[in-house]
Amino acid sequence: MRTTISLEEALTIVEKYNKEPFHIRHAITVSEVLGNLATVLGYGDESAYWASVGMLHDVDFELYPEIHLQNTPDILKKEGLSDDVIHAVMSHGYGHCSDVEPEHEMEKVLFATDELTGLVWAAAKMRPSKSCTDMELSSLKKKYKDKKFAAGCSRDVIAHGAEMLGWDLDKLLHLTLDAMKATEAAVEEKVAKYEAEA
Repeated sequence: MRTTISLEEALTIVEKYNKEPFHIRHAITVSEVLGNLATVLGYGDESAYWASVGMLHDVDFELYPEIHLQNTPDILKKEGLSDDVIHAVMSHGYGHCSDVEPEHEMEKVLFATDELTGLVWAAAKMRPSKSCTDMELSSLKKKYKDKKFAAGCSRDVIAHGAEMLGWDLDKLLHLTLDAMKATEAAVEEKVAKYEAEA
């Protein structure tokens, strides 16, 4: 079993089980956000690991959307990944599709930012720039409070994630938005080939 995994290996595993550009974009976005936040939060030496777990978190979703995470342990074991990686991936579904509770700071950050990255991306697509780089925190907060906007992004999960981390909601929104701004160019560069092939 591998206790470490490179980002390239994680992406290769994601590509094996996912073909839709939307799902690959989400994997890459969460990966970039986690890698960025690892450094921001003082875990810079673990940033590649954080990013790899972020890449893998929804590895089974395209194949098994109705039973998300139920097949994930088998998939990741088949790929030779260790229990710590499996625990981290499983923990992002805590309370709704998994009973694995986030323990490590990275797991809590993944839990908190997973849904939120989708909300930020949806808000960015509504902007003339189609980008989050010119989005203000106040604009994101308005979208967050509008329960009809990106209704599939659970505000309860996002709020619970902030609570797990001991942060107020503004801190979570601010750090996630800043991470997405910082990594947007890298995400777009990485997803371009998948969207061109679609």
